[in-house]
Amino acid sequence: MSERGIALEAVGVTKWFGSVRALDDVTLTVSPGARVALVGESGSGKTTLLRSFNRMVDADAGRITVAGADVKATDPVQLRRSLGYVQQEGGLLPHWTVLRNAAMVPRLRNMDDPGGRGRRALELVGLAPDDFAERWPRELSGGQRQRVALARALASDPEAILLDEPFGALDAITRAEVQEAFVHTVVRLGITVLLVTHDLREAWHISDRVAVMRDGRIEQMGTPDQLRHEPATRYVAELQERAGVA
Repeated sequence: MSERGIALEAVGVTKWFGSVRALDDVTLTVSPGARVALVGESGSGKTTLLRSFNRMVDADAGRITVAGADVKATDPVQLRRSLGYVQQEGGLLPHWTVLRNAAMVPRLRNMDDPGGRGRRALELVGLAPDDFAERWPRELSGGQRQRVALARALASDPEAILLDEPFGALDAITRAEVQEAFVHTVVRLGITVLLVTHDLREAWHISDRVAVMRDGRIEQMGTPDQLRHEPATRYVAELQERAGVA
């Protein structure tokens, strides 16, 4: 952890895709153990910002750090193994068992007892290893597959977890169940979370701070109550009104 106690930080970050400026001088600070959601309409830059932290996207200007270390001075493979990452469809390897999927990152990082770490992570997300360890992803429901993806992200005790619309493909009931399991786990373990979602209700439920993005910039960042009662711009107010969270 950095001396300033910052888990994730972007300072003056800009990113161009051809003639499109996806990020425009963005600054974001995430404290250790915080749960921060990036929200906004499609094309607002939230996924580009998220992926800048694990170098799936390299910024054109500015500085991005993880636990105080500049990501551009870090090997991208090692960086990605130090951060949990969960995408919408989970990204499980279909020809690997549940346990092998869950234990993948500890094994790649040559950590001790990767199988045991995978089993513990499955327990954390509510999947009994004795029942699920030897199953194949195709034998699981959508909610169960996403729980395995979360277990894989947790198994190596990561610096932080990055989530890109992780619950978006689930039905409403399953989504609520998986969200509850996730929030309970990360709060209990004190894990830093950076979440991308288009669902403001989900952001309000999971996060303690929310950054509203528009046209590659952060319009406002604050607690859900701050955004609700003190919107900094008309856009922030309208976005909440449309989502029914104002």
